[in-house]
Amino acid sequence: MTEVPGQGSSTLGVWTRSKRLVLLGATAALVLGGAAVSNNGTVQGLWTTPARAETGSVAPLPAGAFSFADVVDRVRGAVVSIKVKIAETADAADSDDGPQQLSPDDPLERFFRRFGGEEGTPFVFRHGHPHVEMAQGSGFIISPDGYVVTNNHVVDQATEVTITMDDGTTHPAKVIGTDKRTDLALLKIKSGGPFKYVSFASKPPRVGDWVIAVGNPFGLGGTVTAGIVSARGRDINSGPYDDYLQIDAPVNRGNSGGPTFDTQGEVVGINTAIYSPSGGSVGIGFDIPADEARGVIAALESKGVVTRGWIGVQIQPVTSDIADSLGLKSDKGALVADTEKDSPALKAGIKTGDVILGVNGEPVDGPRELARKIAALGPNVDASLLVWHDGAQKTFDVKLGTLPSEQVASAEADNSGTDSSATALANFGLTLAPSDSVPGAAAGGVVVTNIDPDGAAAQKGLKVGDVILEAGGKSVTTPGQVAGVLSDAKKAGHKAILLRVKSGDETHFVALELGKAS
Repeated sequence: MTEVPGQGSSTLGVWTRSKRLVLLGATAALVLGGAAVSNNGTVQGLWTTPARAETGSVAPLPAGAFSFADVVDRVRGAVVSIKVKIAETADAADSDDGPQQLSPDDPLERFFRRFGGEEGTPFVFRHGHPHVEMAQGSGFIISPDGYVVTNNHVVDQATEVTITMDDGTTHPAKVIGTDKRTDLALLKIKSGGPFKYVSFASKPPRVGDWVIAVGNPFGLGGTVTAGIVSARGRDINSGPYDDYLQIDAPVNRGNSGGPTFDTQGEVVGINTAIYSPSGGSVGIGFDIPADEARGVIAALESKGVVTRGWIGVQIQPVTSDIADSLGLKSDKGALVADTEKDSPALKAGIKTGDVILGVNGEPVDGPRELARKIAALGPNVDASLLVWHDGAQKTFDVKLGTLPSEQVASAEADNSGTDSSATALANFGLTLAPSDSVPGAAAGGVVVTNIDPDGAAAQKGLKVGDVILEAGGKSVTTPGQVAGVLSDAKKAGHKAILLRVKSGDETHFVALELGKAS
């Protein structure tokens, strides 16, 4: 590995090829992707080194070598640093002087560390209680009159917001609106202007495209890093509408809310989270895609809030076992685990055990895609849902409602491998009892009173206290009814039986494989 000095203090890694690429009749350089073939036949480019001269020295880079400098010059004036004051009461603060931390049990703490905002590295000023906490992040201007996009977690509970421009000037700003579900926020600069601004990209980037991140990591405003789009459609379990771009451009705490640009200087994503065992960048960052952010920001600008469509169902993934038990040929779609009272889905005739396969003629791969599609349609919209209903495909016309502000979104966590049901038969490792015979149990169904940790049901995740409400689409109230349904299904040659289970406040379906009984 050889290093060639880049701009400022950065360096470009270069890779050496020992063979020449011979061009027939070529005398000028031929550009191949990010590499250029020079007139002496050697491959040169961002990740290749010029051929060594006969003396062994490294030849200088040719004029016009690849650089992001022109793009950065065009966009950096629109990228801002954001500082916020968060007033806390004595009850909200610990007795020590350290910043608040997420619970060790929080999945975001274990797997994904956000950067900036209250989850960044705040400067804490204490003069008794209550105290004021200072936090920082990044953002970018999207209009000449000073609208600024950032993350919700950067400005959450902020009492004062200050915008610092690339030239060092500062302006007060106000929060126009926030959306916790997508972690987006819209601010408005109160003074000055017109401002330099940037636009969202008109089309999504491809995996492998170059991207440039600009932001305020660790308070170092105006920092530029580059990389590629590593993946699209990432689900990091941060919310029901996860559809992140994964990038390998280094981003750190303080980059939160900052833009990721394509090579045309358009915003393709908004830095939101990183995967980091250490707390620093390891080359795995996650961006809210521009096509998702565009609609949310437009709603925040016009109404200050985001309203989403709602059908009122709990849904879960369709596993291969569930597909077999329902007679489906594939595991695509979203299984309806429960319908809410007076919900649009229930009024339309959709019931528990149905599988939603498509929305308005477009197929649905799984629960999260269904949640995004329904939310994006908005309230009071007529939607056509293709549903696997009673063993056949059927179309339901549903008038969407409004997603309640505090309601958990439609897509529930995948419980297919954690919370399952079992049978009354001993060879499944279960002991069941009617719910009315178990003190404190919810009315209806059959309660799991004991479980063999090595049994087939335990392998599916069933636990003591779970309540089996239905087996094979039939309501059950006794262990014998459960055993009877399992026996009939096995005689009919079914590979699995679908059980509807209530675990705590959540209702979901589980396919119990009949062939795994001991």
